Amino acid sequence: MRIEKFEDILIWQKAKRLSTLVYKNFENNKDYGFKDQIQRASISIMNNTAEGFERKSNTELKHFLFIAKGSAGEVRSMINIAVELKYLSQDDFKIMYNEVIEISKMISSFIKTL
Repeated sequence: MRIEKFEDILIWQKAKRLSTLVYKNFENNKDYGFKDQIQRASISIMNNTAEGFERKSNTELKHFLFIAKGSAGEVRSMINIAVELKYLSQDDFKIMYNEVIEISKMISSFIKTL
């Protein structure tokens, strides 16, 4: 299947779902610095995937996928501390952790194919 637009990229779709989870899980969190940072990191995964694709160059796409992968690591780091701070339940942590691990693996595979 040929990818015609960034919305067709499974990484982008999964990152969108992760961002939705992040926004929903932290919408009532009063630690505004934390909330802002994790929201920005989750959005960064999907936005960098989109921006890289729109550049129409495999070199540029790869560069932006590396940035997206870094943002996935940031989300993973933040949900680890969120569960310790009781900002996130253990069940929600597991869901988000599994999502972000899968996204990270997909990004690595995509980079290798480029």
